[in-house]
Amino acid sequence: MEMETEKVLVSGCFDLLHPGHVAFLNEAASYGQLHVRAGSDQNVFDLKGHRPKFSEGERVYMLNSLECVADARVSSGTGMLDFEPDLVSLAPARFVVNEDGHTEGKQELCEKHGVEYVVLKRVPAEGFAARSSSGLKAELAAEQMPYRLCLAGGWLDQPWVSSLSAGPVVVVQIDPREDFLERAGLATSTRRTALELWGDQLPAQDPEQAARMLFAYENQPGSDYVSGSQDALGLMLPGVNKLNFAGGYWPESIEGIRSRETAEWLSSVLRLVPIGPRPDGYDPLLEQNLSAAGAARLAAAGELAWQGIAGHDIELFGAGLNQTVEAWRQLLPATVSDELMQVRSAYSDHAGSCFSGSGGGYLMVVTETDLPGSLRIQVRV
Repeated sequence: MEMETEKVLVSGCFDLLHPGHVAFLNEAASYGQLHVRAGSDQNVFDLKGHRPKFSEGERVYMLNSLECVADARVSSGTGMLDFEPDLVSLAPARFVVNEDGHTEGKQELCEKHGVEYVVLKRVPAEGFAARSSSGLKAELAAEQMPYRLCLAGGWLDQPWVSSLSAGPVVVVQIDPREDFLERAGLATSTRRTALELWGDQLPAQDPEQAARMLFAYENQPGSDYVSGSQDALGLMLPGVNKLNFAGGYWPESIEGIRSRETAEWLSSVLRLVPIGPRPDGYDPLLEQNLSAAGAARLAAAGELAWQGIAGHDIELFGAGLNQTVEAWRQLLPATVSDELMQVRSAYSDHAGSCFSGSGGGYLMVVTETDLPGSLRIQVRV
């Protein structure tokens, strides 16, 4: 049989189709009649914790539009080897990957079914820079208004808490994702206010000055409730920041970590498990047990988490999140319901966890283990 009539199979996500994809597919087609299997939306979510930018139907449509592709479909299976059922039914002569996509599992599967396994060098299309989908997504996200996570402390940005005991709130600026939940403790309402002021990009001014402007604009005279300044500061300040409150709406001082090393470490050990947005009408202040001892416990939790982040100590960091939950339960019991604590108990074997906001949203889990269905974050510096 001539090579030109033999079937060749490739698989992948093929989201944000770019010249690197096309160069790879053209080279793969030189080995025979090219068949492509694109990962389903659900499988991409299960593996990566987020859905692709383009739906499976759109991705398959674009792949089928390429002259080098004989047939493109959604992969039939699930998991890292989601193309396995297609490999069996199609019975190609070759399975082709680039060197970035090579895994021992793929190679062993091909050997098992008598399919030649071909690994191509990752070479960009002539005249174009090397591209990757993950790199493109990072570039796009870097141009957009960020989100913020409150990692530990919390509530100390309210004078009626930090006046009882001064202490820090630890916040981190993170890249946006299309699949972030609303009403989930990620400062989405403050972010919408920032979008009104500056559009979908950070303002070209000193970050703390921008945060002051955002805080004042959101909390105009006559507001029934004053949003904590940690929201505005967390959105505007890059990296990880410790906001030291002592009875005022604005912190007495701010300490920041801007290093890429810390950003990558924190991004690698923190996962967001979706729980669901807090319900309409939810009031975290419905029950209050305010005390100096409770506020001091919350302050100690923030300090512990900060030390863990600064020292890249996963156990200290996790302990800070655990103690934050305990302090919330002591001070404001309605912030963490028994039902939420039951959800959290399923992750008790990891270093620590805390909710992204009052009433749930996400469970932030400190772990070195991949959690199926969880979201990865990217700390922005």
